[in-house]
Amino acid sequence: MRVREIMTANPATVRTSATLVECARLMRDKDIGSVIVCDDAARPVGVVTDRDIVVRAVAVDSGPRPKQIGDIVSSNPVSVTADAEVDDAIQIMRTRHVRRLLVLDGGRAVGIVSLGDLAKVRDPKSVLGEISAAAPNH
Repeated sequence: MRVREIMTANPATVRTSATLVECARLMRDKDIGSVIVCDDAARPVGVVTDRDIVVRAVAVDSGPRPKQIGDIVSSNPVSVTADAEVDDAIQIMRTRHVRRLLVLDGGRAVGIVSLGDLAKVRDPKSVLGEISAAAPNH
């Protein structure tokens, strides 16, 4: 099985200059927990999660709070190609200790694969597989 078969295609992206509020609203509106952050040339430079916004921005006590996503983005994202084998993606996630992989084609983000995506395919009866396959609860 290839990554393209399980990835979430057309992932949500924001520029590094996007505000925290803009990014949080995008996550809310799309019911997602992570967004790919791109530079001005639309090349992915990192990933930001809802947890990143809370821990790296909202919960900051000292000094001014970050205003732009570029200030809190987790840089150097781990990636695979859409043609990669799912087993290879699993191994990369395991060795790099990441919960999601960017799927790139020619340096552009074309998808994202999460632990939940893998669980839905590999272990659909597991708690994570069932939760990941469930409809949104908002």
